[in-house]
Amino acid sequence: MALSGQSPPQELAPFRIDPIYDPRVWGYRDLRPWYDHVVESGDPIGEVWLTGDECLIATGPHAGQKLGGFFGQMPEALLGAGVPPTASPLLVKVLFAKEKLSVQVHPDDAMAHKYGEPRGKTECWYALAAEPGALVALGLKPGVTLEQVREEIHAGTLEASLHMVPVAAGDLIFVDAGTVHSIWPGSILLETQQNCDLTYRMYDYGRGRELHVEKSLEATKLKTRAGKIPARVLKERTILIDVEYFRVERIPVAGSRPSASLRGEDEPARGLQYLFAAAGKGRIAGQGFEPVDLPVRGMVAVPAASPAFTVEDAGGLDLIRITPNWPEKTP
Repeated sequence: MALSGQSPPQELAPFRIDPIYDPRVWGYRDLRPWYDHVVESGDPIGEVWLTGDECLIATGPHAGQKLGGFFGQMPEALLGAGVPPTASPLLVKVLFAKEKLSVQVHPDDAMAHKYGEPRGKTECWYALAAEPGALVALGLKPGVTLEQVREEIHAGTLEASLHMVPVAAGDLIFVDAGTVHSIWPGSILLETQQNCDLTYRMYDYGRGRELHVEKSLEATKLKTRAGKIPARVLKERTILIDVEYFRVERIPVAGSRPSASLRGEDEPARGLQYLFAAAGKGRIAGQGFEPVDLPVRGMVAVPAASPAFTVEDAGGLDLIRITPNWPEKTP
């Protein structure tokens, strides 16, 4: 029972988020079978944004509202007590690269602040699928200097200095801010990142888009922590990555699983969670709210103030759970 003069904590049920299909010159016109989305005219689709600020809430009493504005209205209910109010702290996407992306680098928080931006961009990629021979560029080869990078940008030979990494389905690749990188065709990647789309292009294969050579060189770190992260297999979850800003896990759901069991022993009792169906489909059900379907490659947000619920496997569910980490976990 609430004490006199105090209101009980407001509950906020889980809700599904509608994706945004973001055009990119290096993307696909036909996203099937991953998404039932075909582009008849205009630019191809390279990114499907699952938690972008412009994404719309699809279910529940707040359906139709933009996600970013909703975080501004109800920060504590979404993020939990004691967390600094913010827009959605994580931007989660699925990347579809039919052609090579630009060679690029993202700034860290300090550089972003220097230029008046709220945050930098550290990210990771989880390979949902990969063809034989799929590659990503991840950092510079040992001994490469920034002056050499500058010369190779202008000469069109920068690829020779990139460290190439093979990608297989199930790989988790960490890309911390300051890492020179690119994605080559052949893989479908689930990207989890700080909620920032700040990208400095070094080289773009003559596609005519703006380059940011000086800022990209300023942002570049010759040595970073980027690389494949070995999965940590526990009894009730597999931790794919747990670093500053985010944690990504695979959660087995054998029939059904109660919400309390989704959280690890080292986590706060309440906090924002995103549930993504990498394969199959699921259902979120609990008292006091209409069940929420989790379609294949769909995203459901679970607010910190969510009532208890059950995750149900509605057919072949491969559940990925993504949660923000906050500054106290930063090395």
